[in-house]
Amino acid sequence: MKENRNPQNLPEAFLQKMSKLLGEEYDACLRSYEKERVQGLRFNLWKGTLEDMVKENRQRFDLTEIPWCREGFYYRQETRPGRHPYHEAGVYYIQEPSAMAVVSLLDPQPGEKILDLCAAPGGKTTQIAGRLHGEGLLVSNEIHPARARILSQNVERLGIGNAVVTNEDSARLETCFPAFFDRIVVDAPCSGEGMFRKDEQARGEWSEENVRLCAERQQEILEHAAAMLRPGGRMVYSTCTFSPEEDEDGIASFLKHHPEFKIVKLTDDRKPAGLSAGRSEWASEEMPELSDTYRIWPHKAEGEGHYLALLEKSSDAEPGRVKKPKEPKYWRDKAGQKLLNEFLTDLCPAWKPDVDRLILFGDQLYQLPAQMPDFAGMKVLRPGLHLGTLKKNRLEPSHALALHLHPDEVKRSIAFPGDGTQILDYLKGNTLPDPDGNKGWVLVCADRYSIGWAKASGGILKNHYPKGLRI
Repeated sequence: MKENRNPQNLPEAFLQKMSKLLGEEYDACLRSYEKERVQGLRFNLWKGTLEDMVKENRQRFDLTEIPWCREGFYYRQETRPGRHPYHEAGVYYIQEPSAMAVVSLLDPQPGEKILDLCAAPGGKTTQIAGRLHGEGLLVSNEIHPARARILSQNVERLGIGNAVVTNEDSARLETCFPAFFDRIVVDAPCSGEGMFRKDEQARGEWSEENVRLCAERQQEILEHAAAMLRPGGRMVYSTCTFSPEEDEDGIASFLKHHPEFKIVKLTDDRKPAGLSAGRSEWASEEMPELSDTYRIWPHKAEGEGHYLALLEKSSDAEPGRVKKPKEPKYWRDKAGQKLLNEFLTDLCPAWKPDVDRLILFGDQLYQLPAQMPDFAGMKVLRPGLHLGTLKKNRLEPSHALALHLHPDEVKRSIAFPGDGTQILDYLKGNTLPDPDGNKGWVLVCADRYSIGWAKASGGILKNHYPKGLRI
């Protein structure tokens, strides 16, 4: 019986291109499309220690390590972690395994200023936030409004307090943050060839013309990203495509126009495991350093196709146009701050927001991350940690605050078993009994992970889980 040379009805022009690029490896790559794709989750380091979370969940989801990401794990599809209450508590993020390599390569450090330029739906943003451990500033940007809202929702679900979510194009963002960031991720919109195995729409939309248009757009995005990186800063460029025009050729073109940048060659102990070297011959014999960029091949690793390059801006580079950051208009209302203090004293005296970095959006109170400059005129969906709604004589806490807090930071909490029926009743919006006889706001937890608010009175927990999230 003749072997099926096109198992997923891939575009013929794409197959011809891949055959030319891969040579003897082409058949092995083609066979990988017949394999079932792997599934991955990545633990949220804000919620607890990696060791504890792995120990709790290894058997539950049949976890095995992803080599290029220390907090990433393959799981068995039938275990369905996306339907477990831990998902709603932000304990982990479901993410394609290859995509986890990007932040591993970036290696963000607590206290730094980081930009995720093309951030939706939030996989890389939430991974960066976990590595920052609540210290520093993370600006997560998405140009498409609907996708930016999804990004904002995922930032909230994982309890992130030091992220600002924006909805801007890269040119507009550059005017706000010239030479500002320590590290930047450019996970560029691309032709999606590396996703063909799992994404029928990507296969249907592919064309050689689209590859060319993507390559042009990527250069424009890189130009603006370069201007936002401080001298001495690092930037990861990544795509989920095999196309050399968008990968090695794109980096070669960028470096020719930006001699202040270089490709970072990592030592073996710093390089994420499981990555293949980039193919310098696809770009130019004059740039052998392109072999220090990286690829993930579906026939060589357990993951979809990905390309990554780590770039560094010279510390001697001219910073260009730099403006002194202007401070935001902070909230200084004494009556409102009294309500906030009353709320904190009553519920969470062990947790203190920075009262010098509070801002008010209408009646919504936020804590702005440290180092965030004034954002007047920018499209901002989430200007930091949402604390709650200021009402006439009280502060009503936000769902974001519940997910950000740990149980040991509040006076009143109640934990339901993560595998039990009561936590599912809570997620459905049902009223629950309160065996502790509390009065006032109570932090509801799935085991030891916060998941939302309830208001206790008379032995009853009135459900305050957001209606739009209920199952």
